[in-house]
Amino acid sequence: MPATDDLDALIRAAVGGVGGSDRPGQLQMARAVERAVEREEHLLVQAGTGTGKSLAYLVPAIAHAVRTGKPAVIATATLALQAQIVDRDLPRIAEALEPLLGRRPTFGLVKGRSNYLCQHKLVGGFPDDDEDALLAMGQVDRERSRLGDEVTRLREWSEVTESGDRDELVPGVTNRAWRQVSVTAHECLGSRCPVVAECFVERSRAAAAEVDVIVTNHSFMAIDAFEGRFMLPEHDLLVIDEAHELTDRVTSTITDELASSTVSAAARRAGKNDAAERLAETAELLEAALADTPEGTLGQLPERLVTALQLVRDAARATLTELKPEKGAEPDGGTQVALAAVQDVFDTSERVLGEAELDVVWISHDQRRGSVLRVAPMSVAMMVRDKIFDERTVVLTSATLELGGTFDAVAGTIGLRGVGAPAWEGLDVGSPFDYPQQAIAYVAQHLPPPGRDGAGTVVFDEIEALVRAAGGRTLGLFSSRRAAEAAAEEMRGRLADTDITVRCQGEDQLPTLVREFAGEASTCLFGTLSLWQGVDVPGSACQLVIVDRIPFPRPDDPLTSARTEAIGRMGGNGFMAVSATHAALRLAQGAGRLIRRGDDRGVVAFLDSRMLTARYAGFLQRSLPPFWPTTDTKLVLGALRRLDETAPEPVPVAEPGARGLGGAPLVGSGTAVPVARSPRTAVTGGHAWSTEQDEELRDGVDSGVELVELAEHLGLAPDQVAARLNQLGLELEGADAGGR
Repeated sequence: MPATDDLDALIRAAVGGVGGSDRPGQLQMARAVERAVEREEHLLVQAGTGTGKSLAYLVPAIAHAVRTGKPAVIATATLALQAQIVDRDLPRIAEALEPLLGRRPTFGLVKGRSNYLCQHKLVGGFPDDDEDALLAMGQVDRERSRLGDEVTRLREWSEVTESGDRDELVPGVTNRAWRQVSVTAHECLGSRCPVVAECFVERSRAAAAEVDVIVTNHSFMAIDAFEGRFMLPEHDLLVIDEAHELTDRVTSTITDELASSTVSAAARRAGKNDAAERLAETAELLEAALADTPEGTLGQLPERLVTALQLVRDAARATLTELKPEKGAEPDGGTQVALAAVQDVFDTSERVLGEAELDVVWISHDQRRGSVLRVAPMSVAMMVRDKIFDERTVVLTSATLELGGTFDAVAGTIGLRGVGAPAWEGLDVGSPFDYPQQAIAYVAQHLPPPGRDGAGTVVFDEIEALVRAAGGRTLGLFSSRRAAEAAAEEMRGRLADTDITVRCQGEDQLPTLVREFAGEASTCLFGTLSLWQGVDVPGSACQLVIVDRIPFPRPDDPLTSARTEAIGRMGGNGFMAVSATHAALRLAQGAGRLIRRGDDRGVVAFLDSRMLTARYAGFLQRSLPPFWPTTDTKLVLGALRRLDETAPEPVPVAEPGARGLGGAPLVGSGTAVPVARSPRTAVTGGHAWSTEQDEELRDGVDSGVELVELAEHLGLAPDQVAARLNQLGLELEGADAGGR
């Protein structure tokens, strides 16, 4: 690592490169990262919003990589932060540091296989997931269904994309359509694939293996560590951003599930043979056994379920033997997909029957799939300690790592406490914001405590009054999808006399909804968990954050219950350690959506009176930023009206651009495409549309020009033009909603 003076110079250059200003907390954090690497110790850093933590860890990470020749790995929880680092932060930092380091630092993006187009599947190397709904690539009279249109559009996009990365496609497609052009890691033929030389994943990973900084996500990092796949190159520095999410992401990664439909699908994949037919028969037995077992945690497996699982496991084992290619032969795409599906059935049934001490097994009901059997570890602390903190320096950072004045709660969940725990340091570098002057924390104390029946009229009255006063500009954070949808529907009716637009999570891809919210002041965005964190909307587009209720985990959640009971058996307070801690983290993250920069102003409105009255209220309040507190409704409505009247234009919204191999932006010098401020302006297929070109599109529509002719006139691919027409709500002969 460079000497501290060198690091300070690098930080100053990077800050200038991103157009920032000196921040004491940022420099303090960067020096702590440098010190942790030198001492080969782990570091937990709480860095409040506005600290500039990305730059604070990226600069010392780059310097370390350049000095040692080993890459640094950055893992995030959300795609939004991943895209920000790759598309915005790293290109500018790399350019700023080049003169000081003697060369331009390099970086790449690594994701799971299913995030990329599969070249072999595109040319028919794998069976379709929905054979009855799709048509062959060369068929002239294509079915005019949404799925068929989306797949056709994906095939056309595959001809122009450099990266094959799903995030590059704007607008996006449904998961069902995407599955027709992608494969999972288990389905992939790997080096045996006949088109491996053209594989987007292999080319991307090969490119990323040569870079200084690799950006990935928590799940990919966990799979690489736990399963020993070595998808990431050897590295001795790992930075985990959004580290408050690590436990949940790791748990999700190693959670398995089994349903009768899973077994049936695997049997169909396996084709016509005795073993596959036997496997198909066990699906009915499993379905009956699951239906006969009540929902909830299974302390002990019922005898009927054990018998069904044993039959499933044995049939799956026999099917795997039947599918295994003869010695020296290689499986084709269809066989590989079948092997992956049957192996998954075998592994999950075997895991459940093993009844591991730390595994929690439960049954839940899914409207589409019926009863589903799930199994997950009650704790991942020791796994994380052994697989992630071994043989590398790990830096974990977030705006919310310290609860109740200590890092102990978070550290305990990731194996950094107890006998044998590795050495680590905890550091809180604070925030540069003047929270009491910039924001109000309002608790609607007059509202009744939330009940199980959802929001009543009095709650909707409160939301309407707040949104009207704010002139829109509202991010609504709800405890459930149903609550968010109900509030959105109610507000659309109540606000019909205004120009306020209410959008709800699920109506489009989340990044698209967030960009729309950020680009238009009169827009509100309501949603649930994904919006509580990772949404970065600075400026006047977001001046009101509404929290409908304290976000406790569901009391019947199997993992929550198991963890709470385990802590209680050891003499601890299970509710405070699990449920209250979960709620505190979510509240801190949600409230943190409001103030994103030094000139932001606004209100966080809590519609749950328990924030003041419950015995745990003080713990929750201490976990929030120190906003100015009040219960005065009239005062809050007046403040929101004044903010609305004096608000500047929203901050310009950057749209995603195309990426090349390794994930770096496909733009001239490597910096993000500048996009003019407009909720309608977008990048499609790597092309940033100007106002003049949008006018040309409208003229073309008015003149009845065909899509191909208009695309040739603009010098762009038809897919790029069709995507922009779709965004503008324009219809052109030869183009449809699917972008053909």
